[in-house]
Amino acid sequence: MDTTPFPAQLPQLDDAPALVAGARLVVALSLDGELEELTFAAAAKRVRRQAPLLCHARAFARRLGVDPFPAFDVLELFAFVHPARFCVPTPRGVAEALDLPIPEGHEAEALALQRAVRRLLGTLAAPGREEASDPLAFAWEMGRAGWPWAPAVLAALGKPEGPEKGAARAGLRVWTKIKEWEEGAPLPPPAQNPVEPEEARRRLAVMLSALVPGKEAEPRPQQADYSSAVSAAFAPRAAPDTPNVVLAEAGTGVGKTLGYLAPATVWAEKNGGTVWISTYTRNLQHQIDAELDRLYPDPATKARKVVLRKGRENYLCLLNLEEAVRAMHFQANSGTGAGGAVGVGLMARWAAATRDGDMTGGDFPGWLVDIAGRGPTLGLADRRGECIYSACDHYSRCYIEKSVRRARKADVVIANHALVMIQAALGGGEDATLPSRYVFDEGHHVFDAADSAFAGHLTGRETQELRRWLLGAEETGRSRARGLKRRLDDIVAGDEEALALLDAVLMGARVLPADGWSARLAADNPQGPTERFLMLARQQVYARTAGQGGLYSLEADKAYPVDGLIDAATALDEGLVRLSEPVEALSRRLAARLEDEATELDSDQRRRIDALSRSLHRRGTLTVEAWRSMLRTLAVETPAQFVDWFAVERIEGRDIDVGLYRHWIDPTVPFAEALAGPAHGMVVTSATLTDGTGDVGQDWRAAEDRCGASHLPTPALRAQVPSPFDYPNHTRVFVVTDVRKDDLGQVAAAYKALFLAAGGGGLGLFTAINRLRAVRDRIAEPLDAAGIPLYAQHVDPLDVATLIDIFRGDEHACLLGTDAVRDGVDVPGRSLRLIVFDRVPWPRPDILHRARRDAFGRRRYEDMIARLRLKQAFGRLVRRADDTGVFVLLDPMMPSRLFGAFPEGVEVKRVGLKQAVEETAAFLARG
Repeated sequence: MDTTPFPAQLPQLDDAPALVAGARLVVALSLDGELEELTFAAAAKRVRRQAPLLCHARAFARRLGVDPFPAFDVLELFAFVHPARFCVPTPRGVAEALDLPIPEGHEAEALALQRAVRRLLGTLAAPGREEASDPLAFAWEMGRAGWPWAPAVLAALGKPEGPEKGAARAGLRVWTKIKEWEEGAPLPPPAQNPVEPEEARRRLAVMLSALVPGKEAEPRPQQADYSSAVSAAFAPRAAPDTPNVVLAEAGTGVGKTLGYLAPATVWAEKNGGTVWISTYTRNLQHQIDAELDRLYPDPATKARKVVLRKGRENYLCLLNLEEAVRAMHFQANSGTGAGGAVGVGLMARWAAATRDGDMTGGDFPGWLVDIAGRGPTLGLADRRGECIYSACDHYSRCYIEKSVRRARKADVVIANHALVMIQAALGGGEDATLPSRYVFDEGHHVFDAADSAFAGHLTGRETQELRRWLLGAEETGRSRARGLKRRLDDIVAGDEEALALLDAVLMGARVLPADGWSARLAADNPQGPTERFLMLARQQVYARTAGQGGLYSLEADKAYPVDGLIDAATALDEGLVRLSEPVEALSRRLAARLEDEATELDSDQRRRIDALSRSLHRRGTLTVEAWRSMLRTLAVETPAQFVDWFAVERIEGRDIDVGLYRHWIDPTVPFAEALAGPAHGMVVTSATLTDGTGDVGQDWRAAEDRCGASHLPTPALRAQVPSPFDYPNHTRVFVVTDVRKDDLGQVAAAYKALFLAAGGGGLGLFTAINRLRAVRDRIAEPLDAAGIPLYAQHVDPLDVATLIDIFRGDEHACLLGTDAVRDGVDVPGRSLRLIVFDRVPWPRPDILHRARRDAFGRRRYEDMIARLRLKQAFGRLVRRADDTGVFVLLDPMMPSRLFGAFPEGVEVKRVGLKQAVEETAAFLARG
């Protein structure tokens, strides 16, 4: 079977011109050096006749406005040759990653692509090259499925005829080479020795003196003061439920990451315990991980001491990978085309080389999702409803299980707010244990993270997801969801009571909506009580709102329900009872086995039974009971601590979900109860923790309210360390007074003028996606003509982290984005020298906002949110002492009470656009 030939229609690399697309034209460079400039229309005709060499074929096709076409995508070749290695997905980025001359201009970029191919194929041919997986086997299989690069790769490997018969299939089994984890003895509880401030200072000095390439550091008095202050969180607590909490604001440039890592690592070493560092963004997780190279330069030591932890859905599932590789092999033999086979091959190569299987950061190149497709990449992640734990053949090699076990013994676990809060709410989650010491970096986002973690959504998507988790892929068979029966079959075999309960659960699950629920609702043809309730919920929203034909999500109060809605809620409540009762009974039955069969179950069986019992309780009992509570109070007033509403969620004007929503008005109440109270010590830190009202007491009260400290029995220790940066001399802030913010033509003209004045290096921030797209469409071409590349979130088909990497790597580029860009950018130097905000970032005026505004005080709450967002945006501008930059707000209605968002001493000037452009150009020219 391995001798099936390649498809005859495979394109030839020797004929492929290198193409690079600008905003208006495409540059084509032949192998003979002939250069052409093509219109998009001419380029579209060319690529249909002849497969080109280019970088990021799907993005190129979108730029031309055509369907995907056969091409030699240099990113595919890079991912094959260098799995688990990142490069910026542009010709410039590929050249830099391969240590080739950095191209300037489109002609040089086309030449760089040709050089990159020669370098990559030469790397494959290098004698003695170590490989984590068999490149010959994968190139052969991918080639038989239609991969254009296969002949060139095989030739470079010296095997143009392919592998020996039978060898290819064996070479595909990358999972067999992944190292297994080993179980260890339970760890004793940590000791309770404090960390003295002087110990924190000494550890900080050691970390600063470490020689780490590309990470120069120098001692700063402010950083040592900060480290001393946060060490108070690592003292023994005085009484139960009274954690030592430190709220620490450290201005940009203080170096808070090393500042809190110093006492955290001292405490872990002195006490044999684990400190959890929690962030809001994935980008910061990996920055913290990199900083710990200073303390643990040996990779093997660091692997023991430091662990990144994320939710299960972030990791590759080896069982999914095995199934996908088998499908790829079948596809190659059946001659059904490349399809997902190329993506699966690239993913398997990555799986063999990756450090930890994390597909949302680390050594996974985010652009691989777009060039290979979501199915063969992110679709192989461990999803809810799939894991069969120790019944899986790959359990002993599972990336997730490795991560969980390593985290138990690590000194430092770097997690994210969402995972930490979910684990706290569940009493430990998969680990069944909770750490006693936490550091919440990006602490200004604790409120938002708690809002998501402790909310209840009775919606079409959520209810269908629960059905899928219980029943698996019962209808279409397209999903890999394995269902409760498959996960429990061998566990409950012979247990008649458990089998009867399992049958009852599976029967009760049919009250939940199956695939196709959205289409049935649109046709007013609901099936079952959940779909009938959702249909009437949608009717409630449509009846109470305008703009049903618009682009945006709609919502409505629950008061005065439409006819039939209360009856539908009652019927759904009764149906959910028939589900929750057997679910909880089955959960208890499994838990009882841990006691009744304590001497008969091995460790893996115990963990598997415990995990399934806890999952049943969480998903089938806690979730369903929360839904039932929402339904039972539908006809009466919502409990005072909550706000309920109906909503139709939309993307691009298309309904994607509908249902009843419940949020805490103050989500830090359950956060404090679930996590902050039981913890022994906690640091909440940020560069923007306090408000900027000018009233010190009110500013700190805002910080306490946003992180839950105000709900604890003892007051938090406050620490504030100012930034060492000279903001008055290194920055300028302009509020433009003569641009109408509701006229997108004027807004776009302002962006263009400011970006041109800065010569690139501009970050454009927007409060709405449609405004971003409208501005981008107007300014991309003139900026490109001036040699300024423009990238845009929600337009360019790349994840935010990759867009930021592209932006960081080219000081002439500009980037447009929304919230994720505002909070996640760390771009020191000239690559970011101008920030333009389209208008004051007031909170979205929705029902949840209305409830919180009424609870916290209208102006206080709204101003606090706007100032926080402005502070966060301004904080992106200066990342090191020699940076200079300009911040421009295109909103003449900017109230002066929000000026507290900017550092003390920075003058906010109200000027016309002409003056803003002139002063921006002059100020940046001098820097």
